[in-house]
Amino acid sequence: MSRALVGNQKAINQVKGNNIYNRALGTPTIDLTPSDTTPPTFYSKNSSVCTARKQSLPAAGDRRDGHTMSPDPEYNEMNEKNPRPLDDDDIALLKTYGLGPYSTSIKKTEKEVKEMVKKINDLCGIQESDTGLVQPSQWDLVSDKKMMQEEQALMVARCTKIINPNTEDAKYIINIRHIAKFVVGLGDKVSPTDIEEGMRVGVDRNKYQIQIPLPPQIDPTVTMMTVEEKPDVTYNDVGGCRDQIEKMREVVELPMLHPEKFVKLGIDPPKGVLCYGPPGTGKTLLARAVANRTDACFIRVIGSELVQKYVGEGARMVRELFQMARTKKACIIFFDEVDAIGGARFEDGVGGDNEVQRTMLELINQLDGFDARGNIKVLMATNRPDTLDPALLRPGRLDRKVEFGLPDLEGRTQIFKIHTRAMNCERDIRFELLARLCPNTTGADIRSVCTEAGMYAIRARRKTVTEKDFLDAVNKVVKGYQKFSATPKYMVYN
Repeated sequence: MSRALVGNQKAINQVKGNNIYNRALGTPTIDLTPSDTTPPTFYSKNSSVCTARKQSLPAAGDRRDGHTMSPDPEYNEMNEKNPRPLDDDDIALLKTYGLGPYSTSIKKTEKEVKEMVKKINDLCGIQESDTGLVQPSQWDLVSDKKMMQEEQALMVARCTKIINPNTEDAKYIINIRHIAKFVVGLGDKVSPTDIEEGMRVGVDRNKYQIQIPLPPQIDPTVTMMTVEEKPDVTYNDVGGCRDQIEKMREVVELPMLHPEKFVKLGIDPPKGVLCYGPPGTGKTLLARAVANRTDACFIRVIGSELVQKYVGEGARMVRELFQMARTKKACIIFFDEVDAIGGARFEDGVGGDNEVQRTMLELINQLDGFDARGNIKVLMATNRPDTLDPALLRPGRLDRKVEFGLPDLEGRTQIFKIHTRAMNCERDIRFELLARLCPNTTGADIRSVCTEAGMYAIRARRKTVTEKDFLDAVNKVVKGYQKFSATPKYMVYN
């Protein structure tokens, strides 16, 4: 790699003298005659051209008597292919003679850049450090201690009642836990419209004035139940449930999209739906399709999540769940496997299920209690509706009961087409024939048949699934696993 160097006249003369020496070796030289426009160039001795200092010994072809022989071509070719890096002497020489006529301009520019950077840092003020602390020179411990003493931390209280609301002399009754109740006013930074009854507020420690409204305290476990992303399931992905889809849309979609129709008639829209049926018939799948269709907040709760170890924890979670739902513009709460907490009440003499019954009573109170439910729709799914408590099933709490039965021939054919939509299958597959060979099967069974047919194609090392693969899968899944099916057991119970 060539390095540019412009030196004084002494360096030029030295380079010229070395050029005479290099001519004796047969190595190329450079012309360092100064010109008006182009400054002389200095090269490293390890490149294809010579350098200002040449310390190597004469080549083997030179003679002691001053006569020269022809240069060795192998020696020159080796130097051109394998150039050596600059040594310490070359680096010292470069530093000695500087960077030529541009060195002054470069140093001046570098100095201006440093001054500009320093000026910018001064204007920025306190800089961010790796530890997150400012420089010790900027610490003011006395002022910080004084500020902490003057501005003490606020206390958390709850506003239980507002006296003389909508007036200038409004007062607020707050309840500070483990202390007492006080009648207080508002701070300078709080507006009367920001405070409501039952709200958590922050009060100072001197006069107990309300300084800031606080958001409702909700368990993080309850917050995590909210489905942030919409599911990718639509109504077209639910096969064999045409009547069930229409009933669900009447209860969920119609009141949210067209509430004026119910206002004109003077009736309240249904607010709760119970989906029941054998396992694998599409109850949870339809709930996911409802979440995809509506823009409302969708909260999915599994019944076993509300069964807690400590007394009152399950009821508290149900209460906070509906409290969080009321803060939304529109919300859908889906209780999956609700029979885990909604079983019929009985006295076993031991009291082991008392906590589950407390959770169910709180759920009943939230469905149709003293406080209005608001624009909250409740969906519940279960496989055993006969085990649910009658108080949970009464109208006003769960207005619709939608049964998800076994799909008929048309429904099974549609389910086959839905599950094979993304599969690489042959064109002439008779799905109606496959549906006839799968009587009394659910959508989950048909999906298992499609998966098993794909496994047969993989075992045969084929890229497409044939009709024979589906027939073999029907014999294996439907007939082989029939003794493990829960459908006959469900039909006996219901």
